[in-house]
Amino acid sequence: MDNLFGELRLGHLRLAPLGARRRTKVTASRAAAEYTGRWGWTVATGEPAAGATAPTRCPCGSRRCAAPGLHPVPGTTGRADAADAEGSVLFPTGRAFDVLDVPEQAGLQALVRLERMGTQVGPVLAPPTGRLQFLVSAGTARRLPDLLYRMGWDDAALDLTCHGEGSYVAAPPTVLGELGPVRWLRRPTRDNAGCPPEARLLLGTLAYACHRSRERTAEPAWIAS
Repeated sequence: MDNLFGELRLGHLRLAPLGARRRTKVTASRAAAEYTGRWGWTVATGEPAAGATAPTRCPCGSRRCAAPGLHPVPGTTGRADAADAEGSVLFPTGRAFDVLDVPEQAGLQALVRLERMGTQVGPVLAPPTGRLQFLVSAGTARRLPDLLYRMGWDDAALDLTCHGEGSYVAAPPTVLGELGPVRWLRRPTRDNAGCPPEARLLLGTLAYACHRSRERTAEPAWIAS
């Protein structure tokens, strides 16, 4: 079971060359227009992240807020034209999709495994906070406890959460202070933008990856090495 995911190789991730990503600077207003016009997603807009660094604790009080300090400006939800070129773009979760949020390393291992099995993963966000965020069908946050129970993960201490109705996640190209911009690890496509995958197709693999990551962190160095 320890080698279930195999060795993680960047080649499986199909990351675009850094130079290619730098050729075109996508503004918040342009991105918001694409999300609403091309993919039919609702967006909200906000101000640029305040200060030099992204806040570690959001004023909203949530310990796992996925848009720290970047909650939407009132009246801008659903208005792509309200996005300032240097502002932030937010996805209100619980509408077109919910978002499964896991540690970056566990998420990468799960992503490799899922794609090797031929699972249609859907869009994946890579914020600069050491997390990965998988877009899944709306309503997942409400069903998450039951899904984990049915899969036998309800009593495991997993660093896995789901953002649903009433929450927001930062969308590319929003910049989180000195940490850098939010990016797409897997971009939306015509096949998955309007129909994100059911969480049950991803959740077992993500939960296992989070569990193994936690176990390895807890192991003494001489065992983990």
